[in-house]
Amino acid sequence: MKKILVIHGPNLNLLGQRETDIYGGTTLEEINKQLAALAKKEGAELVLVQSNHEGEIVDVIGKAPKDGIAAILINPAAYTHTSVAIRDAVAAVKIPTVEVHLSNIYAREDFRHKSLIAPVAHGQISGFGVNSYLLGLQAAINLLK
Repeated sequence: MKKILVIHGPNLNLLGQRETDIYGGTTLEEINKQLAALAKKEGAELVLVQSNHEGEIVDVIGKAPKDGIAAILINPAAYTHTSVAIRDAVAAVKIPTVEVHLSNIYAREDFRHKSLIAPVAHGQISGFGVNSYLLGLQAAINLLK
């Protein structure tokens, strides 16, 4: 069974209660349940992490090869636009990575239009709400086939 690391970045623990006009009413727990159902159907194992701390995210990515992680699904949230450290960690581990966002970052404020992660990821899916995660997980699984 292939292990896929799912990383939820800062403030995603507040989903369902914060800016529901942008991020929807689905909670992180509900997203994780949907991801788990898809992973089970596809024969994959998920390792779920949510952190508001950049260094913790970097650490989790850095130890991913040792932990047997075959692919990474990441919503870096606000760190998308600011974290060279997360970008460098993704590049360093050379694990297939899919970046996802609930909202369309390119239809929002100008500062959100630049992803530091996208150039080192295999692809990016944004703007489809919870389906961004599900499409991203399916993409990560397909990369492993």
